[in-house]
Amino acid sequence: MDHAESGRGHRQPEADLSRAMTLIFAVAAGLSVANIYYAQPLLGSMARDFEIAPAAMGIVVTMAQAGYGLGLIFIVPLGDLMDRRRLIVGQGILSVIALFAVATARSEAILFASMAAMGLLAVVVQVLVAFAATLATPSTRGRAVGMVTSGIVIGILAARFVAGLLADLGGWRVVYLTSAVVMAAMVILLLRVLPRHAMPTGTGGYGATLRSVPALFLRDRVLLARGILALLIFAAFSTFWTALVLPLSSPPFAYSHTQIGLFGLVGMAGALAATGAGRLADRGFGEWTTGLSLALLLASWGMIAALPHSMPLLLAGVILLDLAVQAVHVTNQSIIIERHPEARSRLVGGYMVFYSAGSALGAIAATMTYAHAGWFGVSALGAAFSATAFLAWGRSCRCRSLSEGSEAGASASTWKRTGRTGRDR
Repeated sequence: MDHAESGRGHRQPEADLSRAMTLIFAVAAGLSVANIYYAQPLLGSMARDFEIAPAAMGIVVTMAQAGYGLGLIFIVPLGDLMDRRRLIVGQGILSVIALFAVATARSEAILFASMAAMGLLAVVVQVLVAFAATLATPSTRGRAVGMVTSGIVIGILAARFVAGLLADLGGWRVVYLTSAVVMAAMVILLLRVLPRHAMPTGTGGYGATLRSVPALFLRDRVLLARGILALLIFAAFSTFWTALVLPLSSPPFAYSHTQIGLFGLVGMAGALAATGAGRLADRGFGEWTTGLSLALLLASWGMIAALPHSMPLLLAGVILLDLAVQAVHVTNQSIIIERHPEARSRLVGGYMVFYSAGSALGAIAATMTYAHAGWFGVSALGAAFSATAFLAWGRSCRCRSLSEGSEAGASASTWKRTGRTGRDR
C-alpha cells in the first residue's frame, strides 16, 4: 500500500484488478462518453424535427461539451471525498434519465437542458479511470488505465458510426432511447460487480478540494507539463476529426454520415494498439514512449495531407494519429496518478480540463483554417500543434535533467563540506 494512501484512509485491495473487471470499466467508460458525441451526425435530423436552422442546432453539441467541462470541475473531484462506487452508480442512473429526456424532448429548451445534463454526467468516465487506478496494484496500474482509456477513445470514435446507423433505421430519437436502455443495463451490472471502497478521510471539505486542483498543477511541474501535452495533442486530434467531414462530405467524395463514421472505426485500430503504452509506463519507459509517440504524431500529418490524392495514405495516417495520441494520453494519466495517490480524482479531472481546452481549440481552429486554406492548411495546423507538443516535451525533459543535475551537485557539495568539517573537528 502506498504510504500516501494509507495516511488518508484509502483502502487498497489485496487482489489486483482482474482483466474481466478492467474490461467492464472500459465498456462502461466507452458507453458513457459516447453519449456526448452521438449528436454530431444527427444535427440535420434534429433541426428538421424542431424546425430550426441546422446552424443554430450546433448549440446541442456546445451544451453537451459545456456540461462535460463543468462536470470535470465540479463532479470528478468528488471521487476524493466519497465512495466512488456510489458516485459512479448515481451518475449512471441520472444519465439514463437524461438520455430518456433527450429522446422524448418536444421543445428546444428541454432538449438543450437535457443535453447539458447528459454532458455533465458523462464525466463518470473520469471517475472510472481514477477508481480503476486505485483498485489496480502499482505493477499493473498503467495497464488498467490504458485499457479503460482505450474504452473511452473507442466510444468517441464509434459514436458517430453507431448514431448514423441507428438513425438511418429509426430516426435520431432511437439513438438516445437505445443508449438509455444500454446504460440502464450497465448500471445494474456495475451495481453488482463494483467493490465497495473506504471513503477517503483528511481531504478537507468540498470547497477546499476544488481549490486544491489548480494548486496541484501549479506546484508540480510534471503535472503541468503533462497537462500542456494533453492540450496540444488533443488540439491536433480535434483538428483532424472536426475538419474531416468537410472534404469527405463534398465532391468528389460526397460520403454519407454513416460512411464518414467508418473512418472512426479505422481509428480504433490505433486506439487499441496504444493500450501497450500503459504497460511501458509500468516498466518505467513513460518518457521514451511519449517522445516516440509525439514523433509519430508529427509524421502522421504527412500522410493525412495526401487526402485529395491517396485514400490509403489517409487511412494509414488516421491509424498512426490515433495510435500516437492515445499512447501519449495513456502515458500522461499513468504518470500523473502516481504523483499524488490521495488526489487521483482531482488529478484526472484537472488533467481533462487541459484535454477539453485542446479539443475546443482544435475544433475552432480547424474549421476556420479549412475555410481559408483548405485541407492542406488543416494538415499544416495539425502538424504545428504536433511539433509544438514535441518541442514542449523535449524542453520539459531538459529542464528536469538540469534540475536533477543541480540537486545532485548540491548534494555532493553538501557532502564535501560536511566531510571537511568532520575532518577539521
